[in-house]
Amino acid sequence: MSISQNVRSRRDPDLRRPARWPALRPAASTRSASARSASPEAGAATAEYIVATMAAVGFAGLLIVILRGDEVRGILTELVRSALTVG
Repeated sequence: MSISQNVRSRRDPDLRRPARWPALRPAASTRSASARSASPEAGAATAEYIVATMAAVGFAGLLIVILRGDEVRGILTELVRSALTVG
């Protein structure tokens, strides 16, 4: 490929494709109506996942603050110690 062909192929992507390979695009009539136009609820599930994830992060932060307290640490230590004691 010469330099002039390379420059032209950057401007026109069809020049890069060999002639024996036609462009593979579905005909407009084969696509469904939902594929042609975006749904009004597009992205709603993603937003719900973000809200649930942020709630989980907030809950995890709250648990970390609570479990770092001396009272809770003492209660958990005593619970584990009593569970591991035989007799």
